[in-house]
Amino acid sequence: MSKVKIAGGAVCSAGAIIAIVLNAGHVRTNERGLELIGNAEACRRDPYVCPAGVLTDGIGNTHNVKAGTRKTDAQIAADWEKNILSAEKCVNSYASGARLSDNTFSAVTSITFNMGCGAMQKSTLFWMLRQGETAQACQQFTRWVYANGTVMNGLVTRRSKEKALCLDGV
Repeated sequence: MSKVKIAGGAVCSAGAIIAIVLNAGHVRTNERGLELIGNAEACRRDPYVCPAGVLTDGIGNTHNVKAGTRKTDAQIAADWEKNILSAEKCVNSYASGARLSDNTFSAVTSITFNMGCGAMQKSTLFWMLRQGETAQACQQFTRWVYANGTVMNGLVTRRSKEKALCLDGV
């Protein structure tokens, strides 16, 4: 995999964005889950093209990104909160999220944030969660490490951390 260069891209602090989102109090995803997502996605003020070829900014935000537009911490936090809430809604709707412990819920929200609701809602992982087979569902994280048929090292690391967080909730 070739790394995508971000010419002149200004970085921001994922920790600062996490603090803003936590202080707002609207998301259920806990601090460990937000740190997992924030550190895996990184934080960029300027738009860049992610490895999937999508124009992205902030912390993994792909919605309403405009080339050449630099965002503030407040804008990045608002976008990220919306994206986290969307992933949480998916987990609640398709993976019996209300029954999950906070750690498991946060891990499942992380993979959903990364892969999208469409990919996850029909997954074995979500099916197992609906069946109440949480420990078995946590074992499914390590299957989600491919992009275009290739194992991605970053996803291997992320899924390992998500699996550990998921199991901490069992």
